[in-house]
Amino acid sequence: MDPRDIERIRQLAARDDTVRELWDRHCALAAELDALDGQRFLTPQEGLRRRELQKAKLAGRDRIQAILDRLPDKTGIGT
Repeated sequence: MDPRDIERIRQLAARDDTVRELWDRHCALAAELDALDGQRFLTPQEGLRRRELQKAKLAGRDRIQAILDRLPDKTGIGT
């Protein structure tokens, strides 16, 4: 994720409950994925859980990106 996007998400999350919930969920999923990725081997159940987490994280990221895309980019970069 682009550092500019992360900063925009943090600023928006401070005033938007939906974005805050999506971002908190995204971070929690990332932490759980990191824990699984830190294991040397995954059981079939852990592998399935990892794929489910990846899909959920991506879906949440897509929702956050859709919200960001509707907002003007106040950085002036890329305009």
